[in-house]
Amino acid sequence: MDNRIEHEIEHGKFLAKEGAGDIWNWESAAGKVRWARRVEMLTSHITPQMQVLELGCGTGYFTKEMVAIGATITAIDISPDLLTVAQNSIQSENVDFKEENAYKMTFPIASFDTVVGSSVLHHLDIEKALFEIHRVLKLGGKMVFTEPNMMNPQIALQKNIPWLKRKLGDSPDETAFFRWSLMKMLSRVGFQNIEIKPFDFLHPAIPYSAIASVSSIGNFMERIPIMKEIAGSLYITAIK
Repeated sequence: MDNRIEHEIEHGKFLAKEGAGDIWNWESAAGKVRWARRVEMLTSHITPQMQVLELGCGTGYFTKEMVAIGATITAIDISPDLLTVAQNSIQSENVDFKEENAYKMTFPIASFDTVVGSSVLHHLDIEKALFEIHRVLKLGGKMVFTEPNMMNPQIALQKNIPWLKRKLGDSPDETAFFRWSLMKMLSRVGFQNIEIKPFDFLHPAIPYSAIASVSSIGNFMERIPIMKEIAGSLYITAIK
């Protein structure tokens, strides 16, 4: 087992103990608005007939959102501690939780209609993970992820300064992405129709009273070619 995998398993223990939602900043008023937007982006293409693979399901925070769609969901994570939390909180016949290594998944070629995940790829050796995602997707299948944007000043500091990483609850190896280099990597792996869009200027610390106005300004900034590049997140879609 490589060091990165060991670090993520250990990080899973920390998240399971401290509360993943709080560490990931989804529980504040602004965090809930940000989360609802991500859920819509990640699930808008999913139908009840689909076989869905959720990569890095963690405590099932996103899994819960997909259950109501009615698709058949396989939710995987490398952390047994996080999977225990997820299994205890979600009892649904259409969800199957599995402990899996994202670099060496046990699923046959072309098993899934779509592979989705929220803030998981930046924890992984990205090229290894992309090759496996491509392998398990059916021809014409779609991968959809939201990930942190390295062009955002706060993200750049958080992902590159070790003591700040620790303070903010990051795992030792997690990073963020430059969208241009990620697009090239996706193309090299064999994906087509690749789109990576910067989004999200709503910080989780924004108070409830300011969410509407800050969201409006943020939506405007996302339409400005240069300004949008420093948004906090990336919306990633690609077809096999």
